[in-house]
Amino acid sequence: MKRVSVYILILFTTIPLTEGQDVTVTAAFDTARIFMGDQTGFTITIDQPSDISLNLPYFRDTINKKIEIINGPAIDSLITKDGRIQIIEKYLVTSFDSGRHHLNPVFAELRNENGLKRYYSNYSVLDVVRVAISPPDSASGIFDIIGPYGAPVTLGEILPWILAGILITGLLWFAIRLLKKLKKTRHEVDAPAVTDPAHIIAFRELEKLKGEELWQKGEVKRYHTRLTEILRQYLENRFSIFSLEMTTSETLEALLKTGFRKDVSYNRLKSVLNGADMVKFAKYKPEPSENELSFEQSWDFISATKKEEVVTEPGRSNEKMKEESI
Repeated sequence: MKRVSVYILILFTTIPLTEGQDVTVTAAFDTARIFMGDQTGFTITIDQPSDISLNLPYFRDTINKKIEIINGPAIDSLITKDGRIQIIEKYLVTSFDSGRHHLNPVFAELRNENGLKRYYSNYSVLDVVRVAISPPDSASGIFDIIGPYGAPVTLGEILPWILAGILITGLLWFAIRLLKKLKKTRHEVDAPAVTDPAHIIAFRELEKLKGEELWQKGEVKRYHTRLTEILRQYLENRFSIFSLEMTTSETLEALLKTGFRKDVSYNRLKSVLNGADMVKFAKYKPEPSENELSFEQSWDFISATKKEEVVTEPGRSNEKMKEESI
């Protein structure tokens, strides 16, 4: 197993570690049975106190000799109501070897002045089966393909579906009308205060961050934290996405719900946020070129998604300006 050390973000004042720290490691496949070549997820979850740092499991190419990694790990974290931290590693895996594959427990390590302590997960099992190409009793011969059987459809079978479709359409129409009305009322009551456009605020903060030269001084984690805070505040000002209260995956999902497409700008934002998570939650030290690339991708994302505004002179409408230009 290829491993890298992943450090948990220390959220509170550091407290000396004791032997009674409660750490739980779980590992499981999304489904226990797949066909050869199918894909499934493999998730490792570490539930731990917020005042310790662990070395976490990390797979690069394979989970074991029979299970291959297609994508991952995608690392995410969240803070529970009782102040603990959950670190989640997700892999997308497949297998081309049929049979029952047993995966040994994965573990997280705690190193301190008292020595080394490991926290193990449960065993994981994945059954990989072949696709049945013929019935069990047809091995002795080849049979003709049975032609399709067409059964007549009656009105009694169709009518419930027609009525269900009409009902669903009516409910959707009513819900859309209600949402539009509520949204309009909210905008009328909570009129936003006049302020600088979202992209102007973001560009100003990016210039300020660039002038601080944090990563050049060795403060790489603080640099990426500030960079993602600027992007998340821009998402709130521009798309009304309260990203400062969301994880990376929740932020990207909320952005897509606004009608945003998975284009170049989306990939830039995803790259910056995921890269910052690796710096903040993992023992990853980016090269200077990667730090500069994250800044450039942030700038390009804001520039490509900013809201263009038409500025007119006071007391002159757009129509008057058009007439004067003619």
